[in-house]
Amino acid sequence: MSGFLGNLVNRVLGEDSPLAGQINSHLATLLTPDNIQSLVTRAESSGLGDKVRSWIGTGENLPVSPDQIRSILGNQQVQQMVDRTGLPAETLLPALAQFLPQAVDHHTPDGTTPT
Repeated sequence: MSGFLGNLVNRVLGEDSPLAGQINSHLATLLTPDNIQSLVTRAESSGLGDKVRSWIGTGENLPVSPDQIRSILGNQQVQQMVDRTGLPAETLLPALAQFLPQAVDHHTPDGTTPT
């Protein structure tokens, strides 16, 4: 993936990191309009709605922990990502906790959830 996400992940992990490509691929999947709305819904039901709303809003992005990412995504989606990437959840979740807030923020530049 090129553009913002690719640059962000490559800057943190290094351009030659095999992990970078896998994370880019899964972030792209998570950032479709339907999936962003789904993140908001799941975050609300997990008591983490303020975190995801901050990523969408125009202010500062609230940080999120790997355990909170698991709560927002749900065990089933995390397991699907583990199965597709071959990466253990202990590697994948911290990476998502680092990249997902910025990626959602970038995909919602006007501060609203895409339709």
